[in-house]
Amino acid sequence: MATNPNNIQDPITEEEISGTALPASSSKSAERNAFTTLMSSKRKQPADEVMPSAKRYFPGKDGLGAYTLHPENYDLKSVIYFDKDFVVINDLYPKSSIHTLLLPRSSKNLLHPFDAFEDLTFLAQVQAEASKLRTLVAKELRRKYGRFSAGDKIREATLNGDIDIPDGEDLPEGRDWEKEIKAGIHAHPSMNHLHVHVLSVDRFSENLKHRKHYNSFATPFFIPIEDFPLAKDDVRRHPGREGYLHSDMKCWKCGKNFGNKFAKLKEHLAEEFEKWKAE
Repeated sequence: MATNPNNIQDPITEEEISGTALPASSSKSAERNAFTTLMSSKRKQPADEVMPSAKRYFPGKDGLGAYTLHPENYDLKSVIYFDKDFVVINDLYPKSSIHTLLLPRSSKNLLHPFDAFEDLTFLAQVQAEASKLRTLVAKELRRKYGRFSAGDKIREATLNGDIDIPDGEDLPEGRDWEKEIKAGIHAHPSMNHLHVHVLSVDRFSENLKHRKHYNSFATPFFIPIEDFPLAKDDVRRHPGREGYLHSDMKCWKCGKNFGNKFAKLKEHLAEEFEKWKAE
């Protein structure tokens, strides 16, 4: 990963950076959901397909490397699925109600995303996997919140047997939960290993504690994966100069400006979360 010559602020805290790599364990049980169901069928991997590395200790900003090296050593609450090219994990400090990380197991995984995604073949591979993960996260959103959503009302009633489907008709599609997913990278990543955030839009989490936490996903500091490759003169290449993390906090849903009043924003986000679930 490139150095930080402009001393750009990290979007997460030192405590979060140092706590990213959990001790490996496969003994914990996990709630069955869309993630763990998929995980059970994708978890096995031949030993010779693991990305080679001489490193076995991943402190601080190298913490994500532990997952890419031996994802099989982690439980279902940490690693969602993996194969020879990617590892998908739950963010240990989620900034939305669902927050996952897509970790490439490529030789490019220590490059800054701006540099790594100059390789269009690699970029296409990452974008395709991010699209698959977006679909998986959308399924988990529906599992968690579909029963609260007006858009899923008829679908839920049909699944519960309250409404019969006429012969020849399919189950109602219901709400498009994939539209409720963000997938992208931070212009200045806190961790050295390349990672793509795939998360729900709600920004509802007890781990959302600071202005920089919020603004790292609510300003152009967060760059959608579909926006790559970036133009050389794209202003998002200069997040420190643009001051994204220090800008006013604006609600992702209604656009209300909370300035630097983080506590007020948090109260508002809780209200917006309930409205969003009910849509």
